[in-house]
Amino acid sequence: MSEETITADETTRRDFIYVATGMLGVVGAAGLAWPFIDQMRPDAAVRAAGQPVDIDISSIEPGAAIIVTWRGKPYFVRRLTEAEIGAVTELPESDLKDPAPAEPRIGGPADEATKDWVVVAANCTHLGCIPKVVDTGADGWNCPCHGSVFDFTGRILRGPAPINLPQPPHVFADASTLTIGTDTV
Repeated sequence: MSEETITADETTRRDFIYVATGMLGVVGAAGLAWPFIDQMRPDAAVRAAGQPVDIDISSIEPGAAIIVTWRGKPYFVRRLTEAEIGAVTELPESDLKDPAPAEPRIGGPADEATKDWVVVAANCTHLGCIPKVVDTGADGWNCPCHGSVFDFTGRILRGPAPINLPQPPHVFADASTLTIGTDTV
């Protein structure tokens, strides 16, 4: 009878050792895998760069533009004059390489205070150069690298750029604050 008791105790101890060894192995594997999994997450600087940016636009006069950065890319924020709005709205879509109406690219919601604003990427869609302001007629920006010309709303008029300058997601929080990077457009 003492032999049976010893065998039962050894089996219990052996089972405990197997379970403990298995658990130690799982914890060790997780400990080794965690740094590899964790390094795939974006770091704090990248996460912070994707946050919405609030811009005070109250001091920008009609005809002036600023360049703001969101997610590490430059964007033009321009306040159009009445003449510039007239020039781009009268431009026939047949003159554009990537036809698009001007009205949806200008301003915010049907609010009188935001009717003259344009927010577009400041990188040419050809090779990524930053266009310069031209200010002649409907021509708004001219890419110095290869000669692409965009109107004041960022629509491509001529040159090697294949598409219009993209617009970031943005809203006008009020008449003096523009928020770039929000999903509510």
